[in-house]
Amino acid sequence: MSCAERRKLFAAVVLPHLNDAYALARWLARNGADAEDIVQEASLRAFQAMGQYAQGNARVWVLTIVRHTAYRWLRKNRSAAMVLGEDLQTLEERQALPFEPNVETPETALLAKSDAERLKGMIERLPEPIREVVVLRDLQGRSYQEIAEICSVPIGTVMSRLARARQRLCEAAAP
Repeated sequence: MSCAERRKLFAAVVLPHLNDAYALARWLARNGADAEDIVQEASLRAFQAMGQYAQGNARVWVLTIVRHTAYRWLRKNRSAAMVLGEDLQTLEERQALPFEPNVETPETALLAKSDAERLKGMIERLPEPIREVVVLRDLQGRSYQEIAEICSVPIGTVMSRLARARQRLCEAAAP
């Protein structure tokens, strides 16, 4: 495959999914700067692997590369304590979250922001295998089949991880 063909295929296959790639990397890394590094490395890996792309579901292919790259990057660049711990985030990063609702009054805005931050914190405390399933399904709207392909697990495993995650979130949300 020539370099020009590789660039053209990359633009058609990878570039449309960069926002989803960043969102997944951000949830896995728990911080925007690391997510940018992960997406950059994953994009390079995808570009190098364009000759191996089998014309299937491009989004699944890209997100699988991002997922593997994120775990590799996290093992290499962070200690286990840091991966499991919570990272402090800037106000700008918190405001960029996809689930902060538009509200009409200052009171409801404050309550909604508090609820969104609480939910985000609960999701971040989930173990990685079930957290990534929640992010892919409930925040990014992926199908069970896509999640199974991205995570390289059977659909039944995706469903059980999602059920466990939702159960833990309900328990954490209970007063």
